[in-house]
Amino acid sequence: MNGEDRRKSIIEHLKSSSEPLSGSQLAKLLDVSRQVIVQDMALLRATNHEIIATSTGYVLQAGGRYQRIIHVAHHDDSILDELYAIVDLGGRVLDVRVEHKVYGSISAELSIKSRKDAKKLMDDIASGKSSPLKNLTHDDHYHLIEADSEEDLDAIVNELKAKGYLMD
Repeated sequence: MNGEDRRKSIIEHLKSSSEPLSGSQLAKLLDVSRQVIVQDMALLRATNHEIIATSTGYVLQAGGRYQRIIHVAHHDDSILDELYAIVDLGGRVLDVRVEHKVYGSISAELSIKSRKDAKKLMDDIASGKSSPLKNLTHDDHYHLIEADSEEDLDAIVNELKAKGYLMD
């Protein structure tokens, strides 16, 4: 089992458990060392999974968010289609980061939850209201996307791959 599959399995075990699971219990369930579980927990928390460590073990906070950073590339005329693909599948775009050749790293928090939000962002960029984000439409950039489940995230990523927007 690779690391990504193992981390998905940890989430599933935590979701299905009625009580906290210790690192030792998870290690035994997944046939790995406790150190591997500790590292996986750190990675899961870094990707904003709402895992809480209690005195008796780990629990997944109800309503946990599922997030992923994606590397996107496209031309100016397809940015709106890319954003629509994300929100149409129930995703949300939380931020953008662009590595600009002259200005360096440019990032901004976003809150795109609907087609209306995406259209407003593009209108603001076109009118100059979001001048730092004008670089969003250039070459490639990174988004932090959020969805209600890993399955929804996977569907969004697969849709973006199918449309040719993902770099990775």
